[in-house]
Amino acid sequence: QVQLVESGGGLVQPGESLRLSCAASGSIFSINNMSWYRQAPGKQRELVALITRGGSTNYADSVKGRFTISRDNAKNTVYLQMNSLKPEDTAVYYCNAKVVMNGALYNSWGQGTQVTVSS
Repeated sequence: QVQLVESGGGLVQPGESLRLSCAASGSIFSINNMSWYRQAPGKQRELVALITRGGSTNYADSVKGRFTISRDNAKNTVYLQMNSLKPEDTAVYYCNAKVVMNGALYNSWGQGTQVTVSS
């Protein structure tokens, strides 16, 4: 069983920064893509940022230039550095990982962490 544990959410003012972390644990052989998604009230879950095992990245247009995704393969951890936060960034943020374990590929999700941007 794979577990993804997120941390780092909270309440900040517009223009401030937060750093989210997501650590995977279990009998993991390797992790392919790791991603951050978010879901605001009344809206669908959307992809925020993705990073491949090799370090290639992709971002939603709404966060380009403000958010940075990174990963530490040795620690099975993905990060999301969020700068210049806006009220519209308010959402529950979820990490996702494509985990290879026991010869199978698992699409794993974290429990979510709340990010609130408000003055």
